[in-house]
Amino acid sequence: MAIQRWSDRVILVTPTEDPGFGEDLNEVLGEIAHDGQLSVVADLKEVDHLSSSDLALLLRLRKAVLSNRRELLLCSVTNQAWGVFLVTGLDSVFVFSADVTTALTTVSIDQDNPGL
Repeated sequence: MAIQRWSDRVILVTPTEDPGFGEDLNEVLGEIAHDGQLSVVADLKEVDHLSSSDLALLLRLRKAVLSNRRELLLCSVTNQAWGVFLVTGLDSVFVFSADVTTALTTVSIDQDNPGL
């Protein structure tokens, strides 16, 4: 499964290329609607192509997470996907991490130390 409940407050999602990308992120959005206290780590290692609808979903996810004062970290971004973030200027909108371990550690530390 591409979505894992890493802890009681963190979801790890590893979306695939379309159509799985949209399905995975919509499922995560549903989880956040149900429990607003979730941070999300999105492992993009399997995503080479990002469409405009994929970017829109990522922005919706970011808005949902941030509105609850939680975090969204994107990690393991492929070179092709990174190019899309750079061209669209979204590299300055999202928070990125090199890999899943670092992202999960960052989110866990921030969950344990709110307000830092």
